[in-house]
Amino acid sequence: MPRHRQTTALDPRPRAPAGFRSLATATYRGSTTLFDSARAVRDDWCPERVPYAYGLHGTPTSLELAARVAELEGAEHCFITPGGQAAIALVYFAFCAAGDHVLVPQSAYGPNNDLARDLLGKLGISVQTYDPTLGSGIASLIRPNTRLIWCESPGSATMEIQDVPAIAAVAHASGVLLALDNTYASGVFFDAFAHGVDVSIQALTKYIGGHSDVLLGSVSSRNADHYQALGLARSLLGMAVSPDDCSLALRGLQTLWVRLAHLQTATLQVAQWLKGRPEVDKVLHPALPDCPGHELWRRDFSGSTSVFSVVFNPELSGEALLDFIDRLSLFHTGYSWGGVTSLVAPHFNLNRDERQYGDRLVRFNIGLEHVDDLIADLEQAFSPDKHRGDGQ
Repeated sequence: MPRHRQTTALDPRPRAPAGFRSLATATYRGSTTLFDSARAVRDDWCPERVPYAYGLHGTPTSLELAARVAELEGAEHCFITPGGQAAIALVYFAFCAAGDHVLVPQSAYGPNNDLARDLLGKLGISVQTYDPTLGSGIASLIRPNTRLIWCESPGSATMEIQDVPAIAAVAHASGVLLALDNTYASGVFFDAFAHGVDVSIQALTKYIGGHSDVLLGSVSSRNADHYQALGLARSLLGMAVSPDDCSLALRGLQTLWVRLAHLQTATLQVAQWLKGRPEVDKVLHPALPDCPGHELWRRDFSGSTSVFSVVFNPELSGEALLDFIDRLSLFHTGYSWGGVTSLVAPHFNLNRDERQYGDRLVRFNIGLEHVDDLIADLEQAFSPDKHRGDGQ
């Protein structure tokens, strides 16, 4: 019996010829995914058990991105999350319970510490911050109920390099899980698992996304038990990701190495130029020999990326630095980093027991603009009166 055209318009069976091949990964959207039969229906997040049960658990696009990030990091498994902060939260909820104790470096990404203070405490999870330069000395902070240690190297804004292998050895001797925020190295310049890390997270928003237009995160692991714990927690938390965003991240992966090579070189040029300015007290870039932690960076990392911080001289007030930032034209003011556009943001009065810089710390992210233009922009912002006198 012929069907009404209204019904025909809804028929999901493909009409296009099969056999299309492309260099681009297809973008598969869908909340409902179809089973072959009623007997095959099963709600399960695990693709090894049920490849596609519901769009929440992933489509071929998101699972392709997860597989490629896992390969990049040398992991066995990877989950994609709605953002870097979601990746951090997933680690907490997968591995911590009421009564557990967690150690987080004071230099960690600010929202990590905010999550610990504002939410985990209400759930009975005790989070203690520690000096990121402790290394094996962290053993003195481990308690019988310590479940998780976080590392982030370099540290957010203040750029401390952590002795991750030493911390890993202490953690594993005590049966404690070690997680690393590996966003700075983009899974490329620091081999998390070779250095003893159990779980590595990234904000794919940064280098893998690469263009400041996606919000995604990843959580990678090698251990089968960790994989099960992460997968269950991600499913229960409903951490769905957009296939369109995953498609953009897959595209970003294609140019990741080329962008990182340029960013490393350009950032070092700008950092070296800033070191020579009389207004600058110190430049916090781990690849510079006089930066604290440089020896650890040289031992453990294979490269550097686009973000670094500058500590200005005490003679410059916070207000003067804000005016300096506002005079920049190629450096846009905003959070995040790792994209193609240069950014700058003040990081005043950070909550640190050590290495307190007051209102003198400014973080830079170098983009793909020509280095000469970036340096010229910085120079005119330092000396506005001179450049106005030159007719500029």
